[in-house]
Amino acid sequence: MALGPRLDLRQSQSLVMTPQLQQAIKLLTLSNLELENYISEEIEKNPLLESEEPSVDSASADAELTNNIDELEIQRSDEILSTGPADAEATLEMAGDADQFSNNSLSQSDGSLDGSMSMNGASASSGIAGGEAPDFENILVADLTLTDELLAQAGAVLSHADLFIARHLIDQIDECGYLQCDLLELAHRIDVELAQVRQVLTEIQKFEPVGVGARDLAECLKLQAKEADRYDPAMARLIDNLDLLAKGALPQLKRLCGVDDEDLMDMIGELRAYDPKPGLRIGGTTVQSVVPDVFVAERSGSWIIEVNSATLPKVLVNRSYYTELKDGAQDKASKEWLNECLADASWLMKALDQRQRTIVKVAAEIVKQQEEFFRKGVEHLRPLTLKNVADKIEMHESTVSRVTSNKYLSCSRGTFELKYFFTSGIQSSTGGEAASAEAVKSHIKGLIDNEDPKKILSDDKLVALLKDKGFDIARRTVAKYRESLGLGSSVQRRRQKALEGKAA
Repeated sequence: MALGPRLDLRQSQSLVMTPQLQQAIKLLTLSNLELENYISEEIEKNPLLESEEPSVDSASADAELTNNIDELEIQRSDEILSTGPADAEATLEMAGDADQFSNNSLSQSDGSLDGSMSMNGASASSGIAGGEAPDFENILVADLTLTDELLAQAGAVLSHADLFIARHLIDQIDECGYLQCDLLELAHRIDVELAQVRQVLTEIQKFEPVGVGARDLAECLKLQAKEADRYDPAMARLIDNLDLLAKGALPQLKRLCGVDDEDLMDMIGELRAYDPKPGLRIGGTTVQSVVPDVFVAERSGSWIIEVNSATLPKVLVNRSYYTELKDGAQDKASKEWLNECLADASWLMKALDQRQRTIVKVAAEIVKQQEEFFRKGVEHLRPLTLKNVADKIEMHESTVSRVTSNKYLSCSRGTFELKYFFTSGIQSSTGGEAASAEAVKSHIKGLIDNEDPKKILSDDKLVALLKDKGFDIARRTVAKYRESLGLGSSVQRRRQKALEGKAA
């Protein structure tokens, strides 16, 4: 064995994640709204990218698009009507210029999956009836927050040191109206007497909405009972024993409160009329509405699938500006930078185009696999995995996973996350096709909703009833699904319905 330095030549293969590939992968995981922010950042960095502003005459543009759609519908009507959902092969329509990214040109045709028109027969970015869409975000945000409202009331009745303390207390009140701090700790922090803090809190608890400033549910109900002049010794004992009320221990509550059945039911009915979260009456928190990334609708027995272009800007590569800059560039570094900007812009266009095609392709396959759900409802949802879809569209599972993350599909049955359609299967007791977990949950909810209050269904009974429906499912699985639906056990439901029956 020779000892000494030597030179070896080895050949190996490796997968390198180029910046362009990393960008394409990142774009797949973004929702439409996240993508809008990403594109805005790219436009700021790249001078050759620009956003195409919507046309001023949007109504005429919508009319022109509608006419084009009608012509296309006439040309393809025979093909659509003659092709059944089961016979069609999925094809992806390729359209659009490489230098312009427009969602309106992206659609899916599958015989029963036709993306040649938008949901309302007009441009998806045109708003409502060709006009400007209302700003729903501003509608959903109240003029004043709870904190603003409480500070205004404090300023009207308190002053000097008390107002100083009130501001610190109000800062610790959450959106539901509950005080989320220890009074002694707050007194030490702002260097005041604990008795003075308690006195100011008492004043705050007189503010509107009634019940605000409470430290727990019992105190919140107590404040509202006092305001309604219903806080007598019996009601005080009932509020102090809410745990017994939750358990349905009515005989014990009757003894503690010293009342009969009728009076106890009246008191419980009174408590139910109170607001456990009074702070929510005053808004200020933006309601985060879900914006769908894909629209699905049925037209003449065919499925139309379209990417929501209303949430995306149209991006252009300004080649005339590139030519102007290129003619003025003298040094080598400037020319290289300009060519790099052009390459990045062109790649972004291709990546955006491919992203939309991939989303439509995956959504089309989901609709094809779950067609019974779209036609008949959740009870007909089939078991589906990422691998099933990936194999059908000849893509990798990781790609399908990225496409379906944080993206929503809107159809006549509501808006659903794309991940919703991927569920595990429950074996059929008759040896037939397996059912999805969501379909089983729907059946469980239906059975419990329709159960006789005098004959509450146990989990074992639910197992038997589900087996009669063709679902071979274990008792522990029924319990797990029931709990995930927020439905109590048979004992809890029996107590709840007994309370409801007596209150009625």
